[in-house]
Amino acid sequence: MQVSVRDNNVEQALRALKKKLQREGVFREMKLKQHFEKPSVKKAREKAEAIRRARKLARKKAQREGMMPWQNQWLQGLWHHWLVQGYYKPVD
Repeated sequence: MQVSVRDNNVEQALRALKKKLQREGVFREMKLKQHFEKPSVKKAREKAEAIRRARKLARKKAQREGMMPWQNQWLQGLWHHWLVQGYYKPVD
């Protein structure tokens, strides 16, 4: 991973590095590896995470298709903007 420092602005480069590490999940992985996790507990955690991801994906799909109301008006407006601007093309 590489972050460039522009105009001797180390603080901005550090923020960018932290953001990249957060997106990659490095902080989360470090936290999980602080203590030993039994294989059965790890398997249960990963299964619960997969279920959470699947539910979130299904919920977002239902919202896009109009089968479920939007929880956040800002997201609804953003979704409408994407459709109007052509950023997202629904698959028929």
